[in-house]
Amino acid sequence: DIKSKSSEPHWYERYVQPCVAEVLGSALFIFIGCLSVVEDVEGTGRLQPALAHGLALGISIAILGNI
Repeated sequence: DIKSKSSEPHWYERYVQPCVAEVLGSALFIFIGCLSVVEDVEGTGRLQPALAHGLALGISIAILGNI
């Protein structure tokens, strides 16, 4: 009477969840990166956009990396 569950993941976890994670990660990366260069402050040069993109990428990987 005991039915064995298959070891394969559900279709949502297999197809939809990775696509949603990719869209959210890319949107966060692009949004934060674009916001970092909206206001051009004297003296920051290339450092501010580089740090903003690096932090956005790190946050995206930390949050969505296990999917």
